[in-house]
Amino acid sequence: MRRTEYDAGRAAKRMKVPAATFRWARHTGLAPAPDVSSSRWSRAAVEAMNADAIQAAMPVPPIGGGAVADRIAAALGTPNVIGEKANVTVFVVRRFVDRGLLADLSTTLDGTLHHPRQVDQVCQREDLADLVAADSPLGPEQAAALLRVHRVDFDHMARLGWIRSPQSIEVRFGTSRAGAVDVALHDCLRRRGRSCSPAKVGWRQLRAVEKDRRSPLASLRPEPAAASA
Repeated sequence: MRRTEYDAGRAAKRMKVPAATFRWARHTGLAPAPDVSSSRWSRAAVEAMNADAIQAAMPVPPIGGGAVADRIAAALGTPNVIGEKANVTVFVVRRFVDRGLLADLSTTLDGTLHHPRQVDQVCQREDLADLVAADSPLGPEQAAALLRVHRVDFDHMARLGWIRSPQSIEVRFGTSRAGAVDVALHDCLRRRGRSCSPAKVGWRQLRAVEKDRRSPLASLRPEPAAASA
């Protein structure tokens, strides 16, 4: 029985091109939008596609998010070194995808795949360092230091809903997960304190609090909207 409809995976298989290559063709418009439904093409539409042109648009295999992070780090002159803390992480790569700077060609949720040529174009941007800084998450200690407040004050700011965490990581103590805790990562480098400004306590007052003194934020309660967010 002849197939009359194709999803993206079957269309790629029908044309004998990798799934990531077909996804790149969709991203660039080389492959037309589905004509049967939001995700399916008719047999006629698939047969009309130029498989050679689609393959030529991506002549080399895609690279994973980790390799992209390494390329970006190298372009900034701060290469990632195996065994040391990465200067650019895959989290930054995912944020670049969210920004529309990179297309994700992966068909799974386990990682991302990218066109090497598009990665090279991103690495040549004059504002690359600013983009990486804007999308690099900070741990609570780093974020507190950036905002020049004590860690306890930063924790109160998070409790009050003035700071949002875009990601968290699991930190283990030893090899067992029994003692693992989630540590929030924050993007205050991008905000520079604009959206996490203490509304009822000024920055000058907050930064003037001496160590071991009670935080002026301790008695504050979240606003109803922040508490339910």
